[in-house]
Amino acid sequence: MGINLSNFLASKSHDRKMGQYQDLDHLDGLAVSSISANLYNSKRDDLVMFYFRDGANFASVYTQSKILSENIKWNLNQKTQKIFSLIVNTRNANSFTGEQGYKSMQHIADLVSKQLTEKQKKDDEDPKNIKSKNILFGCTGTIGEKFPEEKIKLKIPDLIKNVKYTQNKYIWMKAALAIMTTDTQPKIAMEECKIGNTHVKIYGIAKGSGMIHPNMATTLSYIFTDANISNDVLKKLLKKNIENTFNAISCDGDTSTNDMISIFSTGKAKNSLIKTINDKKIKSFDESLNNVLLNLAKRVVADGEGASKFVTINILNSKTEQDAKKIGFSIANSPLVKTAIAGEDPNWGRVIMAVGKTGLDINLNKLSIKFGELLIVNKGKVFSQYSENETANYMKNSDIELTIDIGVGKKNFTVFTMDLTKKYIDINADYRS
Repeated sequence: MGINLSNFLASKSHDRKMGQYQDLDHLDGLAVSSISANLYNSKRDDLVMFYFRDGANFASVYTQSKILSENIKWNLNQKTQKIFSLIVNTRNANSFTGEQGYKSMQHIADLVSKQLTEKQKKDDEDPKNIKSKNILFGCTGTIGEKFPEEKIKLKIPDLIKNVKYTQNKYIWMKAALAIMTTDTQPKIAMEECKIGNTHVKIYGIAKGSGMIHPNMATTLSYIFTDANISNDVLKKLLKKNIENTFNAISCDGDTSTNDMISIFSTGKAKNSLIKTINDKKIKSFDESLNNVLLNLAKRVVADGEGASKFVTINILNSKTEQDAKKIGFSIANSPLVKTAIAGEDPNWGRVIMAVGKTGLDINLNKLSIKFGELLIVNKGKVFSQYSENETANYMKNSDIELTIDIGVGKKNFTVFTMDLTKKYIDINADYRS
């Protein structure tokens, strides 16, 4: 079938099977296609199309890097209320490709819009005239290499021909596998909820394994819902729910040029009109969207390059949430902390170091640190019953939780990260080999 099974099957740190993933099925108003454009010089799928037959409302958040990929520039320049297709390629980031990379987006969008308009004439009683501005792009892979426009254009007819108007779990898995780079696991998530009395679905896929650190988002992630929600409300919901999900993870402290998270609303559920983000009818949707984003964000961290441990860092009772976030990421991005966790060494002194280097005022008399449920530091002093052996035994777990109580306020923040292993170096030393 050409799907990207090599990383999936080779992964020894994540023993997962397809049956362990959520059962995403059909979402009305969406069609999906994924094929191989031979971008890896192999038959693995590397090109995906999401097609919205009647158009979709949408919202996106993008990287805050000062060097933007050409597809992000394209997306930002398209001023439209409806999107008819999202096309995602892997292997090439279309970053630092200049005029050639941007014009490739224009040329592919022209071709896709023309061929989708022809498809509309064949399939629909009320065909739409789809324009280039109705097409968005996601690109991921190596920075600085010429964008493979011709390879992709050659496969657009097959991509459209293979569009499936009805999805099932296999089709979603196929799409999620197709956008992987160094990932070893596909990332999919779903929630179902109600807006008023109307049942709605929220489905999502993501990719990300390295170059993961928040400065908006930290990966590619695409959320799809059949709810009827305006662009403005979608934008506000997405920005709100990014903060404690994709803006709360880090694998290696590096922010990509290509980060984007988008949400698309087909409107097919025909729920009652939502006028503002504060509408009580949207409360369940708001919570469910957060669950999908958090699920995907955690999957990105758990599949971090070379990761052997999933690490949760809780910062409690800080003066401000910004301070809590700063402390959390100082710990999460410390190579010394991450390597200690990889070596299963209960070196809590490295956590102290990471807290101190933030430059924030820390009242040592109120500082407490736990590894799991084990109290290490209590009110600025080593806990009288601290056991090195007991803590070392805890560090053998695959899930590690660090809790740092600052004790000077009421604001909390949780950061998710992974350890730093020799395999991380191997993966990135050989990335382009």
